[in-house]
Amino acid sequence: MRPVAPADLASFLAIARHKSFRRAADELGCTPSALSHALRSIEERLDLRLVNRTTRSVALTEAGEQLFELVSPAFRDIDDALDDLNNFRGQPMGALRFNAARGAAEMVLLPMVTRFLAQQPGVKVEIIADSALVDMVAEGCDAGIRFGETIAQDMVAVPIGGRQRTAIVASPAFFEKYPKPTTPEQLKEIPCIRYRFASGRFYAWEFERGGVELNIEVDGPLALNDQQLTIQAALDGIGATFAFEEQVTDLIAAGKLVRVLEDWCPYYGGFYLYYPSRRRAPAPLRAFIDFIREGG
Repeated sequence: MRPVAPADLASFLAIARHKSFRRAADELGCTPSALSHALRSIEERLDLRLVNRTTRSVALTEAGEQLFELVSPAFRDIDDALDDLNNFRGQPMGALRFNAARGAAEMVLLPMVTRFLAQQPGVKVEIIADSALVDMVAEGCDAGIRFGETIAQDMVAVPIGGRQRTAIVASPAFFEKYPKPTTPEQLKEIPCIRYRFASGRFYAWEFERGGVELNIEVDGPLALNDQQLTIQAALDGIGATFAFEEQVTDLIAAGKLVRVLEDWCPYYGGFYLYYPSRRRAPAPLRAFIDFIREGG
């Protein structure tokens, strides 16, 4: 068996992580055809098929799964050894890749990253805003930002940003046509803008007051899967919508939106930055965590 070049193994690992030649090529900064050539070279040298490819999917064979499991720790050790060289610099250097829910990216992560980058010119950050719950490690990200209850127990979680609170809003013109609800159940009597999760499920609006918790299935003429679009639709008078308080505070103050049911809107524990506990955080991520803990 002819030896396999480490660079080709790195290409295989990227393909195995992403199950996509395009996303693996984006990570490595090359073309999908170059990755395909590298993979073919490995398979020829090993005389084994490692990946089953169709026009729609990429899947590892049993041999590919075994190679991935055996080789991945060695490459992580190499990454850690190179990362340790940051200790000889005054500031960390390298890339940092986050996966975050869109609301978290907008309200918490992006403002904090902007301030962080002003202090750390040697770091480059990429934010993947995606409302779907994804495998952050499989997507090649260093850390994710989500609500605490959605984070797996084998992750290290660090609070980022303060508590969050929801708000129910609609335009002034809308409330000239429809009565303002005084209880959550009355939302069923007016048009609301529905929000659909990436899973396909519609969000049931959550309320709490005096220990009483309610989940209300609203209805209306419009459904969206992006919270900024629901706010825009509310501004256009299509219906009432829920949002995070921070997203609509200025619009309420400017008289463009009217808030209702404020005493029913609960606070949430807020967002968390999380990363795998089984692997040491790279230097740029450690610097970002320190930045968070110092007040960001």
